[in-house]
Amino acid sequence: MRVSRLNDPFLRGQLAIAALFLSLGFQYATWAARIPALKSDLDLSAGEVGVLLMAAGVGSAVTFPAVAYLMRRLGSRRLALLSQLGLALALPALAAAPNYPVALLVMCADGVLVGGLNVAMNAQGAALEARHERNTMARLHATFSAGSLLAALVASGMTAATDSVLAHFGVAAVLLAALNLTSRTGLLDQDTPAQDTPAEGTPAEGTPAEAAAPEPARRRWTLPSRLTLWMCCAMVFGTVAEGAMNDWSALYLKDVAEASAELAPLGIAVVSGMMVVARVFADGWRARWGDGRVVLVGSTAAGAGLAAALVSGGVAPALAGFACMGLGIAAVTPCVYAAAARQGSDALTLVAAMGTTGLLAGPPLIGFIASASSLAWGMGAVAASAVAVALCGTRIRWTATPVVREEAAA
Repeated sequence: MRVSRLNDPFLRGQLAIAALFLSLGFQYATWAARIPALKSDLDLSAGEVGVLLMAAGVGSAVTFPAVAYLMRRLGSRRLALLSQLGLALALPALAAAPNYPVALLVMCADGVLVGGLNVAMNAQGAALEARHERNTMARLHATFSAGSLLAALVASGMTAATDSVLAHFGVAAVLLAALNLTSRTGLLDQDTPAQDTPAEGTPAEGTPAEAAAPEPARRRWTLPSRLTLWMCCAMVFGTVAEGAMNDWSALYLKDVAEASAELAPLGIAVVSGMMVVARVFADGWRARWGDGRVVLVGSTAAGAGLAAALVSGGVAPALAGFACMGLGIAAVTPCVYAAAARQGSDALTLVAAMGTTGLLAGPPLIGFIASASSLAWGMGAVAASAVAVALCGTRIRWTATPVVREEAAA
């Protein structure tokens, strides 16, 4: 019955956590869409804009110790709600910033809040999977992409209606506040991942624990296990590939493949579109083949497909290679986040911080390689990053993925 589905605790939790993922994608894309206006309002140079963007990444990357403490102190539910509300308030604060130094402080604070929400919402998603033995992480990550798309549509409409960045960001803040209220009723009070750090050589089988419930604040962070470090490496290489494809695909099509100005933007569209599609179906793949095989096959196909496209040259092979990359790399971060959450909040926080580092360092690294040689070699490094994910994945002990239970149609 439809009423029973509305009362399904898994569905309620899934919708509540999806609202968090949607919020993060929406908030990020909202301010990113108005960078030209912020540049004009604050009279910034191109270099100052770069530093402004980096401030958010640095703020997120350096928050690991604080977020690890807050996860133990507050739990993932409260940390997620507080971080999401803070991100809503950061938008009008950025629009109202009177000068460049204040804008830098706001963006750094924004990065800190992103770090908190990123860890907490992934902990909630992993806990929902463990509690109900049903897959959802990939679909949750798909809602992040949907949030970015929604932000782009809202930005387009608001830009057509008014030149005021403050008005645009005010509307966005109201929408984020509404999503915050939506999340409150369905988030889990307790997470249930595996023990924090299983001993080396023992299977990480996932005994229930209360990782998101407030833990004793006196518990000190310990050195990460070898397993956690391999997860960090997989996450870094995966996010390097993901971020670099978004930033460099259009330029590769235009400058290397010699695509027309009308076709060049299709690079981003192909990568993003295939990632959304893959994440919608990836939970089923995880149930059928397991997380480890999905990561291994997907990242290998992504690297090999892009490498083949670079060797072939031309617009059509490039678009096919970009499609392979989007399809293959899409499930990497959901699977690694789920695996890290089973190791406890400290492992999840460190892996999330490494993911942010990959997104921050990836595009500039590819740019450095391109300037030293060519953009084709830079994109070759992206393909190599995808293959490196597969190599790291072979060193990770993947637990059995929860099986998706088919619901009765009645």
